[in-house]
Amino acid sequence: MINSVVLMKFVPLHVHSHFSLLDGLSKLEDIVGKAKEDGMEAVALTDHGVMHGAVEFYQMCKKADIKPIIGVEAYIVDDRKVKDRDKEERFHVILLAENNEGYKNLIKLTTRAHLEGFYYKPRIDWGLLKEYNKGIIALTACIQGEVPRAILKGYSDEKIKEVVDKYINIFGKDNFFFEVQHHPNLPEQKKVNHKLFELGEKWGIPIVPTNDSHYLNSDDAEAHDILLCIQTKRTVSEKNRMSMLGEDFSFYTQQQMADHFRSNPEILENTVKIAERCNVEIELGKMHLPDFELPAGKTDIEFLSDMCYENIPVRFNFDPKKEDLTAEEQVVIDRLEYELSIIKKTGYSSYFLIVQDFIVWAKNEGIVVGPGRGSAAGSLVAYLTKITDLDPIHYDLLFERFLNPERISMPDVDTDFSDERREEVIRYVERKYGKDHVAQIITFGTMAARAAIRDVGRVLELPYSFCDKVSKLIPMNVGLDEAITKVEEVKSLYNNNPDAKKLLDFAKKLEGVARHASTHACGVVITKNPVDDYCPVQFARDQEESVVTQYSNHPVEDIGLLKMDFLGLKNLTIMERAREIIEKMTGIKVDLEHIPLDDDKAYQLFQDGRTTGVFQFESSGMKRYLRQLKPNNIEDLIAMVALYRPGPMDLIPSYIDRKFGKEKVEYIHPKLANSLKKTFGIAIYQEQIMQIARDLAGFSLGEADVLRKAVGKKIMALLAEQKEKFCNGCVANGIELQQAQEIFAFIEPFAGYGFNRSHAACYAYIAYQTAYLKANFPAQFMAALLTSDQHNMERIAIEIDECKQMGLEVLAPSINESFSTFTVVAESLDTETPRIRFGLNAIRNVGENVSKAIIHERKANGPYETLEDLLSRLTSKDLNKKSLDGLIKSGALDLFGERTQLLENVDKLILFVKESEKERDIKQANIFTLNGQGEKYSAKLILREVEPMSQFQSLAMEKEFLGLYVSDHPFRELQKKLKGLVVPISELQEMVGDKTQVRVGGSVSTVKKIMTKKGDPMLFVGMDDGVSSVELLVFPRLYKEVHEKMEEGKVVIVEGTLSDKDDEPKILGNKIIFIDEDTFDVTVQKLRNGSKIERTNLKVVIEYPVGATKDKAEQVKMLFMGLSGQYQVFLKIQDKLVKTDFKINIDTDSITRIEAILGEDSVKTNTY
Repeated sequence: MINSVVLMKFVPLHVHSHFSLLDGLSKLEDIVGKAKEDGMEAVALTDHGVMHGAVEFYQMCKKADIKPIIGVEAYIVDDRKVKDRDKEERFHVILLAENNEGYKNLIKLTTRAHLEGFYYKPRIDWGLLKEYNKGIIALTACIQGEVPRAILKGYSDEKIKEVVDKYINIFGKDNFFFEVQHHPNLPEQKKVNHKLFELGEKWGIPIVPTNDSHYLNSDDAEAHDILLCIQTKRTVSEKNRMSMLGEDFSFYTQQQMADHFRSNPEILENTVKIAERCNVEIELGKMHLPDFELPAGKTDIEFLSDMCYENIPVRFNFDPKKEDLTAEEQVVIDRLEYELSIIKKTGYSSYFLIVQDFIVWAKNEGIVVGPGRGSAAGSLVAYLTKITDLDPIHYDLLFERFLNPERISMPDVDTDFSDERREEVIRYVERKYGKDHVAQIITFGTMAARAAIRDVGRVLELPYSFCDKVSKLIPMNVGLDEAITKVEEVKSLYNNNPDAKKLLDFAKKLEGVARHASTHACGVVITKNPVDDYCPVQFARDQEESVVTQYSNHPVEDIGLLKMDFLGLKNLTIMERAREIIEKMTGIKVDLEHIPLDDDKAYQLFQDGRTTGVFQFESSGMKRYLRQLKPNNIEDLIAMVALYRPGPMDLIPSYIDRKFGKEKVEYIHPKLANSLKKTFGIAIYQEQIMQIARDLAGFSLGEADVLRKAVGKKIMALLAEQKEKFCNGCVANGIELQQAQEIFAFIEPFAGYGFNRSHAACYAYIAYQTAYLKANFPAQFMAALLTSDQHNMERIAIEIDECKQMGLEVLAPSINESFSTFTVVAESLDTETPRIRFGLNAIRNVGENVSKAIIHERKANGPYETLEDLLSRLTSKDLNKKSLDGLIKSGALDLFGERTQLLENVDKLILFVKESEKERDIKQANIFTLNGQGEKYSAKLILREVEPMSQFQSLAMEKEFLGLYVSDHPFRELQKKLKGLVVPISELQEMVGDKTQVRVGGSVSTVKKIMTKKGDPMLFVGMDDGVSSVELLVFPRLYKEVHEKMEEGKVVIVEGTLSDKDDEPKILGNKIIFIDEDTFDVTVQKLRNGSKIERTNLKVVIEYPVGATKDKAEQVKMLFMGLSGQYQVFLKIQDKLVKTDFKINIDTDSITRIEAILGEDSVKTNTY
C-alpha cells in the first residue's frame, strides 16, 4: 500500500507566485524548476485576483516540458458594485482554465473584477460568473472559501448544500471540486477537511488536495512572514497581525503530498485528472494589428503609397509624375518603390498608417514630436508620411536596419513627444480606436538588494543606522550573493556579526521579488478587438482614469499585440515652451523642422562647450571633447552622440586628430573608404558594417543586417557561418582571402560598440535644435529650461550659473513681476543684460493654486500698490500663513517692507486678510452698493518695528525657500575681506598642477555622503563663491572632524590639494574652517597673521604667441635658463596650458625682460 502511495502522481493546483504582490514569495522560474526537478507533469498558477504571470509561466512550463495550468484565486462577493466593508462578505475561489474559452473567460473575469469590482481587492460576483463560466473548473479554495466558511460557521448540511449548489449550477457538477489541505496545526482546516470528505462522499463531489503554496521551501516560512510584514507595514514582534507561521505553505513535492494524504490516495489522482483536462494553448507570435479606417475602394498598401507620393513635393520639392526626372529624383522614386514592395510583402502597411496618424495629429495640435528614434529614421516611407523628419537618403540611413526583408520581424517605431503633452496623444488614440482598445503597459518594481536590506531591517526592528550602513556597502547593480562573496566589508560583517548575517540571509530571499505594480514609462498597446480579448487589464496604480495591461512588456509583445512606445521627452517640452515664449515676446514663429542646419551661432555654442541644457551634450566630459573637436557640421554631432559612451569613447581623441589632419587616415582596403570616409576611417555606426558587407562581399543590405546581428550576438556557430560567407564574397569580388579575413577581424570587435546611426542622427538633430534656440534666443530658452527644472534645485543652481556665464541676470521672485514659471522681463531684451524673473511656483510652500490666484487678480485689477492692497485683494484660502511665509522669506514681498518686520507681524497680516475678506463679503451682499462691487478695504496696517535682519540671514532664507541664492551670495561680501587669502574658484582651472595646494572659500551648495569600498563614510561637497563652483572631496579622516557641521548653506574656507581628474578641477580637502558672522573677523585675522598652506606651489603663466619664430623660442629659452628660481613656468598657447621644464625667479626686472620679448601683460603669477 505504501509503495502505491509513493508512486502516486500529484499536480499542484493552488500555487501563488510573487505576482501575488507582497503575499507570494516564489518566483515563476523557481516554481517551474522545482516542479521539473520533482518530475511533475503539470503545475497551476493561481495568484490572488491577478493573471500577471500567466504568459511567462506558460512559456517557462512549455520550455520545461511541463503542462501549464492557468488559473486565478478570485475574490467573490454577492454584488461587486457594493462598496461597504460592514456589509461585504468576501470569499476565495480557485478558478482554472480548462480550455481556451476558459482562459478567455478568466481574462474577462479578472478584468471586470478590477475595473468594476475593485474595493480593497478585485472582486467578481455571481452575475459575472453566470456570464463567464464556460471552460472553467472551480475549487472551493482555502478556509477563506465560501464552502469552508459555511462549515466553520456551523451551517447544517442542507444549508451547506445550498452554497454548493450555487457553484454547481454555475460550473456544472463535473467542473466543481472540494479542496482539502494538510495543515495539521490549524484546527479550522482539520474541521473543514473532515467535513469535506464526509460531504464529498455523501453528494458525489470529487476532492482534490492542495497546499496553498505561498513560498518554495519549508525554510522560506520566516522570509515569507517578513514579506507579509512589509505588505501590512508591521514588525515581526507585533501581535495580532497577519501571519502564516506555524504551518507549512511551501511548494510540496509529490512524495510529501502522498505522505500527507496516504489515507486517501485517490484524491491525488483527481489532481492528475484535472490536469489532463486542462489544455490551454496561448497563441504566441501572431500579430493582431488594429484596423485602420481606409477610404472606400483602397487597400492599405494603396493608401500608404498614395500618401507617400503626395508628400514627395513637400519633402523633396519635385513632382514625381513628371517624365524627365533627374538622377537624384530617380533615386528617391527607386528607394520608395523598393521600401513599399518590402512593406507590402511583410504586410505592415497598416502599421505605418496607424503610426503616421497619431504623429500627424500631434503635430497638427502643436505638440512637439521628435524627429525620429532608433532605426525607423532609416525609412523613406516613414519620412514621407511624417513619422520621421530626417531625410534617410541625405543622411545615409538604411531601411534594412529597420525592416529586413531577409529576416522579417515586426517594425518598431518609438516616438518622442513633449513630456507634458504625451497624455493628449494617448487620449487621441483612445478616441480613434475606442477606449477599450487601448491600454498602457504594466511594469513591476522588484526589491533590489539595498531596498531589501532596508525593508527587512525595519521589519526585524534593527537600528536604522545599522541597516543604512549595511545597505550602503552593497555596490550598485551588484546582487547580495555576489556582494557577500566579493565585497570584503560585507563578507566580514556576514561572517562576524549575527545581526548582519540574519539581515542579509532574509534580504537574499526577498531580493528580486515583485514589490509593486506601476505603469511602463512609454509602452501603449492598441488592439483590433477590446484589449481584454487578449489579456486582462486593471487600473494603473492610484490612477483610475488610466488602464494598464496585466501582462508586462515582453508577454504583451509575445501574444502579438501592437505595442507602441510613446516617450515623454523633457527636452521637447523645453523647446515647445521656448518657442511659445519667443513668439509671445517677439512675434517670431520658430519652425524647428525648417531651421538652417549651418547656423554659426549654434555651432559656436558647441565649439565653446557651452552646452548646459543642450540635449545629449551636457556632461563635463562631452563639453571637453566639444572644445577639442570644434564641431562645424551635423556629422560631427552625430558622431559624438554615437561615440560618447563607454567603449567607443576611447576613439574620440583619434577621431578629433584625424579631423584636423594630425593622424593619418588609412584603410585595409580602398573600398572601405566608401563607408568609413565620413568618420575618418573609424567604424562608429552599425550601418557601416552593413555597407562594408555590401561593398566588399556583395551582400544585399538585408543579408548584411543578418551579419550585423550575428557579429553582435557572438554566437560562435552563426559567426563562423557568416565569416565564411563574408570571406567568400570578398574573394569573389577580387579581394585576397587573407585581406578578407583581416577586414572581418576589423569589423568583428566593432559590433560590441557600434551604434545605430539612425538613432544618433535623430538625437543629434534634437541637440542641434536645442542649441539653435539657446544660441539665438538665449533668454527665452533659459527661461524655458529653468521652468522645466523648477522643482529640482540642484539643476536650477547649475542653470542659474549658466545664465551668469551667458550674461543673463536671474532675479528673485516679485509679487508684481513674477508669473507662475520663470519669465523673461520683456523690456530687458533690448539691454546688454536680459533678465529672467523667478517663478512663483518655484517658491517653497507657495502652491500652484496660490500662484494662480495672485497672478489672476493682478491681471484683472493691476499691480499690487501696497501691502494693504495685496492683502485686501486676496482671500484667506489663497493667502494663508504658510504661503505668506514663503512669499516673505523668498523676497517676493520685498517692495512692501523689510523681511524681519513682515515675518514678525505675519499673524497681523493674516488677520488683515480675513477682516478685509469679511468686509468685502458684506459689501457684495448689499444690493445697494455699486452693482455689487464694493470699494477697496481702506484700513491701514501698523506694523511693529523690529531690527532688520542681516544679509546673511536674508540669504539663508532665500536658500531655504528658493533652493539657492538669487539676489546675492553670502560669500561675495566676505570675499573682498579675504582678498589675497583665498583663490577665486574661477581661477582654479588655470592652476592645475602636480599636487597644487590651494585655499578657497565659498558656500556649501550640496552634500552627498557615500561609503568607500572599505565601508568608511566620505563626502562629495559642492561649494560656490557666487561666481563659480567646485567639488570638494572629504575623505574619511577629515569626515570624522567635519561631518556633523557640514550642511547646505554653511560658509567655509577649505585648504586642500587641487586635482584635475576628468579635466574638471576638484579639491581634495585637508582642512575645513566653518565661518559665520560672529567668527568671520577673527578667522580672517588669524589667516593674515601667518596661517599658511604647507607645500606651497608657485606658478607663472606666460602667454606665448601662436606661430612664434624659432629665434624667439631660443631667446625665451635662454632667458628662462638665466632666471632660475622657484616659479613653475606654464606657457598658455591659445586655449592650451603647457607645463615646461623651467622654474624661474619672478620679480619686476624678470617680468620686464620677459614682456620685452613676448609683449605687455604676457606674464601672470599665482602664489598659493
